[in-house]
Amino acid sequence: MTGTPLHLAVALDGAGWHPAAWRTTGVRPAELFTAEYWAALVGEAERGLLDFVTLEDSLGPQSAAFHRPDDRTDQVRGTLDAVLLAARLAPLTRHIGLVPTANVTHTEPFHLSLAVATLDFAATGRAGWRPQIASRAADAAHFGRRTTPQLTDEEARVPERTAARLRPLFDEAADAVEVVRRLWDSWEDDAEIRSVATGRFIDGARIHHIDFEGPHFSVRGPSITPRPPQGQPPVAGLAHASVPYEFAARACDIVFVTPHDRPGTKAVLGEVDAATAAVGRDRTAQPLLVLADLLVLLDETPGAAARRLARLDDLAGTPLTSDAEIFAGTPEELADLLLDRRTAGLDGFRLRPAVLPHDLAGITGALVPALQRRGAFRTAYTSDTLRGHLGLTRPRNRYAGTR
Repeated sequence: MTGTPLHLAVALDGAGWHPAAWRTTGVRPAELFTAEYWAALVGEAERGLLDFVTLEDSLGPQSAAFHRPDDRTDQVRGTLDAVLLAARLAPLTRHIGLVPTANVTHTEPFHLSLAVATLDFAATGRAGWRPQIASRAADAAHFGRRTTPQLTDEEARVPERTAARLRPLFDEAADAVEVVRRLWDSWEDDAEIRSVATGRFIDGARIHHIDFEGPHFSVRGPSITPRPPQGQPPVAGLAHASVPYEFAARACDIVFVTPHDRPGTKAVLGEVDAATAAVGRDRTAQPLLVLADLLVLLDETPGAAARRLARLDDLAGTPLTSDAEIFAGTPEELADLLLDRRTAGLDGFRLRPAVLPHDLAGITGALVPALQRRGAFRTAYTSDTLRGHLGLTRPRNRYAGTR
């Protein structure tokens, strides 16, 4: 492989990212809630040597509009818990990273820290986490403890207006991630002694209260789970506007962005740079990887993917729209696009297959070989951890040496 390695991930969601995907041939909608279905998808992604998969999740049934529920019955509704699903998939895989989505608005950071740390143990160092805020006010009714802002349709159409209205939730999310990270460090790496001869299982001096005090949380700690194998499982965020860019700069190791062309890519990268400067982050000491999202339909025959998209749109009754750029073409054409966009400064891409397993197979069976032929993607895994795949070092424990 020549040059900087290209990072490549896939976002798995239901039957695929097109709302009519479940109605097409080759899709198995009756199996969406089985472990076997997801194991087959993640196994295919691992055969393609991808860095990681992300698993979507939500606190309420999916809806056509992200900010409010609907009563539609012609689209996939219902999902499995992403963190629990990732834990089920962990022993079935050996190399690929597993990055579930988990809500931070209505979930205590202490519980999230344990869940992701446990996943990292189950996956032997391949866990990540995508914290997600609750952008739908209706989700708060599931818990009855608080309310959250209700976005108007007009606000939801403009990312900057959406982000500004939800800024308090992003600020809270940044604190939640900080609490989780401190809890992961609350056990030093050598806190477990396990000495039968001396009768000491742990060294209490190497387990620390985190004593976090902030406007949103007051958490004493320590964790009940030892430090995860990676020390700090990578944290990823999806960002469309200035406020979530700032959240990513404060809290994340990876940020997923959604430009729709090359000029947009350069503009987004400039906004990420501005956000990291605003929060005082040194990206040399603390890297922030930027991966662009694309929703993809892939077929070897020129024009076939566009025709398939048109048929899916006919089934759905409306043209596909997405926050991410939509690509319908051949794997070679997509390889051209990815390599061109990388020169703008991206670290890689997270691809959203429109139809599963068809477009995932197009990624692993055709796009990856096309990138390998150009020396732009790995031909074998060289690391056993997600941080290793991403080129991130294992961080030192912040509490080590403080006793």
